[in-house]
Amino acid sequence: MTLIAGPRWYVVQTQPNAERKADAHLLRQGFQTYLPRYQKRRRHARKVDVVPAALFPRYMFVSIDVATQRWLAIRSTVGVTQVVCNGNEPAVVPVGVVEQLKASEDAAGFIPLDTRPHFNPGDKIKVMDGAFTDCLGLIDSVTDRERVAILLDLLGRKVRVVLDADFIAAA
Repeated sequence: MTLIAGPRWYVVQTQPNAERKADAHLLRQGFQTYLPRYQKRRRHARKVDVVPAALFPRYMFVSIDVATQRWLAIRSTVGVTQVVCNGNEPAVVPVGVVEQLKASEDAAGFIPLDTRPHFNPGDKIKVMDGAFTDCLGLIDSVTDRERVAILLDLLGRKVRVVLDADFIAAA
């Protein structure tokens, strides 16, 4: 394999939930890194909050000039499991991938994701959480970004229930 002159982006696999730790240690060693993140909605004990999360859990990008930098040292970095390789050479990320991810970031440095469910009235759904778990129903309407009105067949009649969109999935 012919080495390409100059720095290129490569992928590093990290230990579970250690992306930030690996990022800090790689930066300390002089490597340029990129850890794409997004705002994740997390539900716990009837509370919903938003936390930063890795877009690609357990993976991050590192810019390496394989001709001049000691890239093998990355494997022994705290938080890193391995450099993704093709044979004995690190697998290069195609040109433009990292740049496109960076360009899609918002002002806070997060990549916005459309997490809104794409349901239409009449779609069949299944309730995944809450008091109506495992009930089947139909979408009546999408009330706003996070709530969905559904029709459930309860006690022999259709009952309209408004639920959090995270509670339902396509049936």
